[in-house]
Formats: sequence, structure tokens, C-alpha cells
Amino acid sequence: MEAQQPPYKPNPMESTTSAEGAFVYPPKPPVEVPKSRTNILLRSVTSLVLYLAVGYYFFNSNWLLVLALTGIVLFHELGHFLAMKFYNYTDLGIFFIPLVGAYASGKKHEVSQMQSAIILLAGPVPGILVGIALHYVAPFIVHDYSQAYLLSRIAWILIFLNLFNLLPVYPLDGGQLLNRLFLDGSNIISQIFIVISAGLMIWFALYGMQQPFYPLLILPLFMLSRLYADVQFDKLTKKIEAEGLDLNTTYEDLSDENYWKIRNVLIRLQPSLRHLPEAPPYEYSNKEDHIKNLMQNLLQRTLVQDISLTGKLLIILIWIGCFVAPSLLGISIRLF
Repeated sequence: MEAQQPPYKPNPMESTTSAEGAFVYPPKPPVEVPKSRTNILLRSVTSLVLYLAVGYYFFNSNWLLVLALTGIVLFHELGHFLAMKFYNYTDLGIFFIPLVGAYASGKKHEVSQMQSAIILLAGPVPGILVGIALHYVAPFIVHDYSQAYLLSRIAWILIFLNLFNLLPVYPLDGGQLLNRLFLDGSNIISQIFIVISAGLMIWFALYGMQQPFYPLLILPLFMLSRLYADVQFDKLTKKIEAEGLDLNTTYEDLSDENYWKIRNVLIRLQPSLRHLPEAPPYEYSNKEDHIKNLMQNLLQRTLVQDISLTGKLLIILIWIGCFVAPSLLGISIRLF
């Protein structure tokens, strides 16, 4: 366990005036040290072990099927991971959710539509292409019928799971792609889209298969809780901006003056912080880390609208092509 750091306690008497006699705000808390690769790797490996253990139990100790599914999921997420790494995302990791799947995670302040589209397609498109290729080369790799059928089945699962991931339902890659290309500019429409997606996901988990698959309910639960948190943050953001404060920046670029001003607004508006005194005096509390994390979440990411209408149409054609290609190539997906 990490040792608890004492709360920041700058002496206001040492940092209230400059050499010229002008008022100087005490420094904001330092930028959080980026998560170490060891810590992220440990979390990834732990989630993978849990994913394998639950899968082994759920699929009646069928290690071959569990490893095949895990390999397919990992290959898919590696596509997202490598694309995010190429575009200089930070705190990268792949985390597994038992019986549901996995997700690649990363952070970046300035988000490009084009980069986002490529990152979202970098997971399913390679999986579909590899699945199609494996379907055709399987009979030439092995000559035993049962082994060839096994490889073909893996190819079908590769194609099916990646096509399923491209469905226009949030938070699947297809839903995120549609949201990023056309709905990000309209907050209300985007929120309605997420609610509809959550409803479809709940229906699919309860009635879309031969029997209810309750673990899948984790996704809509997460989506709706995240949506609620986003709505609350939007309200808080508008109230802070109404005070004349600019949140369109990074924490690193936030001035010390604006830190203390935003901090005072948060203390007035957040019930959990109202017991804290507003500055001055300019002293940190034992909840300063919480205040800093809240402020970092409020600071807005910049979405760069860098895809033309022609570019969006091209991406949609690639998206549609992924669904059409297996049928045009005469591949009939049989999972069971």
C-alpha cells in the first residue's frame, strides 16, 4: 500500500506578493504523476486471469474454447491499443470484463475525429480480414477434417464477434463510430442515442438469445451511470462558465489564479465540499486530491472536427463493407 502523502500546506505568507508587490496566487497542486506501466500492466494481467477463470467455469472447463475466445478478444483490443499508441495516447492499457469482453483504455486532451474513427475501426476491421483469410486457408493448413473445421469455426467466430462489435449500438465500436462522426456536436441527441442503445442492450441480454445472459447487463448499467455522471458534470460546467471561468484547457495549462477561483465555485456548488472554507486563506484541505480530480474531469477535451463530408461517407462505406464482404465472398457463419 502506498504511504499517504500529507495534504499540501503552502504558507500563504510566503506566496502572496511578487518582488514588484503584485499579488501572487499559491501554486495549484502538482500534476498527478502518470500511472506507471507496471501498475497498468498488473491491472491488465489481473483482469485477464479473472476473465480466464470465469470463462473456464462458464464454458464447462473447455480450455480450448476459452483460449480461442480470449485470443480473438485480445487481437481485437490490440488493434485499438496500437492505434492509440500511434496517436500518442497516454495511460494505455487493455482490461478484461469476465463474460462480456475487454476494452482498450487511453487518455488524450485533444481528440481528433479522424484519429478516433481509425482507432475504432482498428479493432474490428483486422479481425474480419483475418477471419476471412483463415476461412479460406484453413483447408490448406491442415488436412485433417476435424482440425480444418476447428480453424474454420475460429474464423467464423472472428468474423461474427467483430461484425457484432460494429453494430450501431453504443458502446460497441459501431455505436461509438456513429456517435463520434455525427452526434458529438449535439449533446442531447447523443444522450438520447446512448439511452436507446442501453435499452437495446438490455433487451438483447434478456430476450435476444435462447436464454437471458445477465452478465451483459453490466454494459447498459455502466452506460446509464456514466450518462448520469456526464449530465451532472454538464450542469456543473455551465454554472462554472457562468462565473466567467474558462474550462477549455488542460490541468497543466490551468493558471494558479483560475485553480483557486474554480475551487471556490466547486466548494459552493458541491454538497460534499460545502463544509470547506473558500479562499482566502489559500490553504489546501485534506480533500485537495478529490478537488483536483474533480477539476481535471471538468476541464473539457477538445474535439477536432477534421473529417469532411466525403471522409465521413468513405468511413461509412468501409463500415458497410465489413458487413457485406463475408456474404459476397460466400462465407456462411455457423457458430454452433
